[in-house]
Amino acid sequence: MDDTEMNETALLLIDLQNDYFEGGSAPLVGSAQAVAQAAALLGAARDAGVPAVHIQHLSVRPGATFFVPDTPGAEIHRSVAPASGETLIQKNFPNAFRNTTLLEQLRARGVDHLIVAGMMTHMCVDSTVRAAFDSGLRITLAHDACATRDLVNGDTTVPAQTVHDAFIAALNGLFAQARTSDEILGTLETHPSA
Repeated sequence: MDDTEMNETALLLIDLQNDYFEGGSAPLVGSAQAVAQAAALLGAARDAGVPAVHIQHLSVRPGATFFVPDTPGAEIHRSVAPASGETLIQKNFPNAFRNTTLLEQLRARGVDHLIVAGMMTHMCVDSTVRAAFDSGLRITLAHDACATRDLVNGDTTVPAQTVHDAFIAALNGLFAQARTSDEILGTLETHPSA
């Protein structure tokens, strides 16, 4: 990645909110480890001058049990909280592009490449990555900075790690390039802003 490409890159952090952590309304498997990786990416992006875009899900459907507006659970985790001047976009659907200004804001900045981290792998990460691809963006997916939960289909429970691995495998190649956070950090650290 050369400096020109780096100027067109943004870090997209999806739904790293308190309800997904221990003590929250919908804790995920591996959320603490994932947010630690996301925090490292955010720190490196800030150091490199790569813009960060924070996505916050607010559940407005009747009967919602997590990400309810104006609750502590809907707040972004303190380790990846937006800094002054960083973009925060609120959404009400899994796809962060649906009924938001995300695409317009990225295009206004000339961004054509996203580094993506967030939660849940099988829901908002998956739908947002696919929408980004459909919008012509290139995506690097920090797979170890994502987390999900067990899924149930009838009498079958699919463990969270299996769900995560299957969705990352499905996205990797065409829709995104799945990388570890360490691999991405190395790229960010060797391309500081001028």
